[in-house]
This record gives sequence, structure tokens and C-alpha cells, in this order.
Amino acid sequence: MSSNLLSAADFSAPSILLHGGVDYQMYQSFRDQLVIAPTEGLVTVELSTLGGDPEVARMMGEDIRFHSETEPQRRFVFLGKAAIYSAGTTFMSFFARENRYLTRGTRLMIHERLLTKTIQISGPLTTCIPAFKATLNEIEASIAIQNEGFANLVHGSKVALDEVTRRAPENWYVEANEALELGLIEGIL
Repeated sequence: MSSNLLSAADFSAPSILLHGGVDYQMYQSFRDQLVIAPTEGLVTVELSTLGGDPEVARMMGEDIRFHSETEPQRRFVFLGKAAIYSAGTTFMSFFARENRYLTRGTRLMIHERLLTKTIQISGPLTTCIPAFKATLNEIEASIAIQNEGFANLVHGSKVALDEVTRRAPENWYVEANEALELGLIEGIL
């Protein structure tokens, strides 16, 4: 662990407090709080979620990445409480590993993206092929996006990308102490 290890006191008044489903309402709350967050020093982001929309998580994460890169006077730090499932773990992955914290007993849940889709085939045979190709392209693009997120999550940790892709289809639950041992987070509060 680094010498910049934060304590519970550093998180006593989170700059950005989020809870519930990761959706557009959470994104609006996140953006509203980001605007009034400190312009220098620690910007603490506290989250508890059972998951939600992975694209919303990526939008919030890209905001964190952008501000972290363009505003070096601010240190964006993540604190996960109780449950950080699915899209919440995606969001956490956008924070530098040394800026990720969990409270005792918090669980991360890592899984693959889900797809439910029905393909309707109707018409001349040559017009049926594009529908299949479009769905295949959607699946392949989603897998690539998912794996980018997995790579962000494990960057700088003891976990290989292959392990995440092997365990994710089964909903991999990682308790805070295990997350620390694996190097996925910096500390436990």
C-alpha cells in the first residue's frame, strides 16, 4: 500500500454521494454533484448499488477519467459501500487502482454483459443475412467494450484478464478483503 493511504475521516463528507440503480437519474445526480465538488484536493465519490446500465456507468467513468487527466490538482477517490455490483464495478474501474476503497464487508460483483434479443426473419433470403450480421456485430462490440472494462479493473492488480473473463460468466463475487489481497483496491475502511 502507498503512503497516501486514506482514512475513514477522509470520506466523512463525500463530495459525490450515489446510491441505487445506475441509470440516467443517477447520472444527472452525479453531474450535479460533480459541478459543485471541490476544485482542488480530494474529491470523494461514495457509491452503493446493485447494478444497472453499464453504458451509464461508462459515461460517469469517462467523466472521472477526463477530470482526473485534465485537473491534476484534484484527486478523485472511490468508496464502495455494502454492494458494488455489475455497473457499479464498471464505474469503479475508471478510478486509478490507488484511488479505490471499500468499506468492510463490501462485495464487488463482476459479470458479463447480458443480452436478450429476438431476431425476426421475414422476407427474401438475401435480406435475412444482414439481421444476423447486425446482431453478431452488436455482440462482438459489446464483448470488446466489456473486456476493456475488465482490463481497466485489473490494471495494476494481481488478477489476470483471463481470470476475470473466465469467472465473469458465473457472477464473480469478491469480498473487500479478497479485493485488497488481489490488488483491485487500495484499502478497506
